[in-house]
Amino acid sequence: MKKRSVIKIDPEIMSGTPCFAGTRVPVRTLLDYLEGGDTLEEFLEQFPTVSREKAIAFLEECGAAVLEKILQPA
Repeated sequence: MKKRSVIKIDPEIMSGTPCFAGTRVPVRTLLDYLEGGDTLEEFLEQFPTVSREKAIAFLEECGAAVLEKILQPA
């Protein structure tokens, strides 16, 4: 059984921008924080509607998607 994504894409929420499910926080915001050198803790403090579990699950989904893509035979 496939684990339900923590990402929600709904045209009625933030014009369809991928957000953490149950929030209006774009998932890109977490990536921007991490790319900018901020910690997960700093992100979670600024966006309390995103749980640690959702943030970690999103990062795990990203990692799995990247690995799946690079490990696919050409």
